[in-house]
Amino acid sequence: MQLEDKIKKLQLKGIRGIERANVQAGENGEYYISTIGSNLAKVSEFAGIDRARTYTNNINEIHSYLGIEAARQAIINEMSDTLEGAGLDVDVRHLLMVSDVMTSEGEVRAIGRHGVSGTKHSILARSAFEVTVTHLLRAGIIGERDELRGVTENIVVGQPIALGTGSVDLFYIPDEA
Repeated sequence: MQLEDKIKKLQLKGIRGIERANVQAGENGEYYISTIGSNLAKVSEFAGIDRARTYTNNINEIHSYLGIEAARQAIINEMSDTLEGAGLDVDVRHLLMVSDVMTSEGEVRAIGRHGVSGTKHSILARSAFEVTVTHLLRAGIIGERDELRGVTENIVVGQPIALGTGSVDLFYIPDEA
């Protein structure tokens, strides 16, 4: 490595991962430091830092420093703040379900094709989200079959879902008296 590259990577001041910091006044008159970038582990080492009120919106950093439950709660908080900022009122149970799906495997997974939706066993469920043709072609090439056991794939093919009233067979035998 050349000297120039080494100098560029040298940390002279501040905290690695934090590019800029600004002191701001909160609504209650207290001051706080707002940063671009974050490093929870390093910031928590400083005396005078209230770790209970230190926050980052970096979900992966929260997961690695505080664990999966803290990451789950951060996902809920971020979704709630985003939806509230857009003026949307969504039942918190929907947010709980999404965050549970994203963290149920002990890791934080995205909802997109590289996360939760991309790991579904059903061909039709995977193709219903994104890159439809790619999923269908791959399934056809390797001879994959879909058992149509989930909600998404049954909606795609237009048949009743085996949930609620669709999960029972009800017969009526009239009394022939």
